[in-house]
Amino acid sequence: MKLIPALILAFAIILAPILWFVVPMVIGQPGRGTGPAIDSQARIEIEILNQQVEDIRLRMEDIREGMAALGQEVRNRPAFQPQRPQLLQAPETDGSEIFSQNGTNDIIDAYAQVVLIADRRNVNKGLKIAGGRYLTEKLGLPRQNLSDKCESMTNPRLKSKLKTTQVGPIRVTMLQPALDSLARVFEAVRITDPDLYARINTAGALCVRRIRGTTNRVSTHSFGLAVDLNIDGKLDTLGDGRTQLGLTILADFFRTEGWVWGASWRREDSMHFEISRKQLDEWLAQGKL
Repeated sequence: MKLIPALILAFAIILAPILWFVVPMVIGQPGRGTGPAIDSQARIEIEILNQQVEDIRLRMEDIREGMAALGQEVRNRPAFQPQRPQLLQAPETDGSEIFSQNGTNDIIDAYAQVVLIADRRNVNKGLKIAGGRYLTEKLGLPRQNLSDKCESMTNPRLKSKLKTTQVGPIRVTMLQPALDSLARVFEAVRITDPDLYARINTAGALCVRRIRGTTNRVSTHSFGLAVDLNIDGKLDTLGDGRTQLGLTILADFFRTEGWVWGASWRREDSMHFEISRKQLDEWLAQGKL
C-alpha cells in the first residue's frame, strides 16, 4: 500500500507532457494553428503524441520490471529484518528528450528531429516486400554478374523501362512504373504538407549490386524499385529504432501507394522505401513491367 502514492506521482510525471500537447490542440492557443503551416503543425503534433505514447509504453515496462524486482527483494529478506519504506522513483522529465519544440517557428525545423519509431514492426500494415528472390523470379536478374559495387543494368527487359528524371524534389533513376508512383506520392505530399515537401532529399535509388556481405542475394535497389530518402540531407543511423520525424509522415503517403518502409525490418532502415509484392504483381498484371 505504501507504493500507491509513489505510483500516482510516477504516472502524473509521465502523463504531464501529453497533457501539455493535448490541451492546446483541444482548446486552441492564440497565434497557433493559423496560416500556411496549419497542416504541418497538426501532423507534427500528432507525431509528438505518437512518441509520447511509445515512451509511456517503455516506461510502463520499466515500472513493471522494477516492481517485480522490488517484490522479489522483499520476499528474500529475513522476516526479522526491519524494512525501510522505498519509493518508486519516476524519471524527472518534461518530455523534452522525446521531442523539443520551442515555438511556432520551430515547426519547419521539426522534420529533421530524430524520434522513436512507434510500433515500428507494424508500420507496413500487411504489405510484404517483394525481395530479391521474388523480383528475380518475375523480372530476371538486372545483370548476370553482380558485385558489391553499383554497376549498370544489362537486363534488356528492365533497361528499356529505366529512366533518369526529376521527380518532385529529387532526381532519381528508376523503372518507369516506380517513377510514376513516386511522382504521385510527392504530389500528395506537396499539396498536403508543402513545408515537408521542400525538405525531402535522397541518398540514391538505382544501384545494381548484390546485398553487401552476401554472395548471391540481390538488392531491391538493383531493380530500380527502391529509393532512400532523408530530410535535409541528414542520413539516418541504421538499426537504432529511430528516424527523422519527417520520414514517419512520409511513410503514410508511401503506404497508400503500395510501398514498404524499411523501418519495420529487424535491422531498421528507415531511409529505405521499396515497392511491395502486391504492387509489383499489379504492375505485372497491367503489363507495365
